[in-house]
Amino acid sequence: MSEALSRPAKLEPGAPLVTTDMYRWVVVLFLWLVCFFSYADRQAFFSVFPLLQKEMDLTTVQLGLLGSSFAVVYGLSGPFAGFVVDRIRRKTAILGGLQVWSIICVLSALSRSFFQLLIFRASEGLGEAIYYPAALSMVSDYHGKRTRSRAMGILQTSVYAGTVGGGYWAGAIAQRHGWRVAILVFGGLGCLLGLGLIRLLREPVRGSADREYGTGQLNGPSVPHTAPLSLRAIRSVLAIKSLLMLMAVFACANFVAMVLLAWMPTYLYSRFHLSLGMAAFDAAVYPQVASMAGSVCGGYLADKFAARNRRGRMLVQCAGVMAGAPFVILCGLSGSLMLVKLALICWGFFKGIYDSNIFASAFDVVPAESRGTVSGSMNCVGWLLGGGIAPVLIGALALRMSLGSAIALSSMVYCLAGILLVVTMLCFLDGDINQLQSGKKIAA
Repeated sequence: MSEALSRPAKLEPGAPLVTTDMYRWVVVLFLWLVCFFSYADRQAFFSVFPLLQKEMDLTTVQLGLLGSSFAVVYGLSGPFAGFVVDRIRRKTAILGGLQVWSIICVLSALSRSFFQLLIFRASEGLGEAIYYPAALSMVSDYHGKRTRSRAMGILQTSVYAGTVGGGYWAGAIAQRHGWRVAILVFGGLGCLLGLGLIRLLREPVRGSADREYGTGQLNGPSVPHTAPLSLRAIRSVLAIKSLLMLMAVFACANFVAMVLLAWMPTYLYSRFHLSLGMAAFDAAVYPQVASMAGSVCGGYLADKFAARNRRGRMLVQCAGVMAGAPFVILCGLSGSLMLVKLALICWGFFKGIYDSNIFASAFDVVPAESRGTVSGSMNCVGWLLGGGIAPVLIGALALRMSLGSAIALSSMVYCLAGILLVVTMLCFLDGDINQLQSGKKIAA
């Protein structure tokens, strides 16, 4: 490893003069708002699928491609985005990404053909790919192991809130004013948010939360800043068995999530003959609000369990995916709208339990200086093997069986995720944590 560099943690010009303990949670709020628009922009497209299908005469496979195109580009960009995040200021990556994807979202409303919409939809993944690795890396430098799961669990609630906002409000706006206006609204608001955060968001020193002084002053004495990882070191990080298993689990969980996020509005619209706005409301609000509660609960439980048992975070994740599987089946096969709503609520809660520790579990087995790269790589695997496949695969299956049956089949992928977590805890986790705690460095 190259010799570590030292650099003092400095307040940026115009940054609010608040205490460190307060500001570390203010940062979570700022990143929460950015993530809200990231997921609102994504979900808005799913809610207007029926209007797109009617205006452009699209098949279910073409609709699925619109969902998968974003996921594929987002996933392919992940490793490069994470690599960049470990080498530039996270603030620059976060706010720059926000402006890029918001502008592309606005431009996508001008599309006049399926091909144009496909290109803009895919391009949006380029801007959004850099946000999450940067945000997670930044949060991990404001929150140490005692509060990391809670901070990331709270940040994760923005995913659900954004899904609700993009899902319901895009459907409601589109029903009255057309799908183009709905997409323009969310893209424009994202641009304004980016401008507002330029002087408010501050860059922390890398690794500072893991080297906290007793006073917790991250803006006090200088904290070592580790030099960027070499390509050889990145390969070493990705050779950590627990991390590879967590990537596979994330791909499974993301597959199921994308199935329900992409197809539930259309399923409710056609199966129960709801209005476009009501179908978007039911598909987004019930599971996402439940996921917000589950994420906060999962983060709290994981921090408590992890303080007593190194397997604590993964145990919480395993409980989430295994308990959620039966409700995925109920979502697709129930003939009662009330039961489908109940199933969406229960699935959403257990999804939040799992989601709150996606990256916190990974950060338990990887060095602090590589968290951006790790987050980007996990996004790559999760979105390519999960989100990139799910929408178009279910769209293709829906041509041969009912859409509800295709949705129910995805529960098997959740069961696979639970099995992989159990194997990780029994076979790999202890060794990987011991190696990290022993102080062994990744070869440069």
